[in-house]
Amino acid sequence: MRRLIWLGIGIAVGALIVRKLTKTAESYTPRGLAEGARDSVTGMLDSVRDFVDEVRDGMSEREDELLAALAGEVDLDDVLGQNDGTQNYRAQNNGTQNNGTPKNGGRR
Repeated sequence: MRRLIWLGIGIAVGALIVRKLTKTAESYTPRGLAEGARDSVTGMLDSVRDFVDEVRDGMSEREDELLAALAGEVDLDDVLGQNDGTQNYRAQNNGTQNNGTPKNGGRR
């Protein structure tokens, strides 16, 4: 009786091993490689689509914030930040271009 139990366990383990090896061998056939590549590309495209959707949602939210600020519902400084760097840049350059010449070309 004991030998019969071990024989059954051996047959079950052998069947599982053969099944796993067959599945692995099929994945290296041309059809298996094509399916793997298709699945990878499909997964990548899904990730890109999700990313684009998230960016569009963020753009929409930001557009709503800016429109609300332009409509006067929100303080524009709160939306853009207290100091976005443009104030310091304007103060440093004092109305001149990057090379130091006046923006109007030196004409008065």
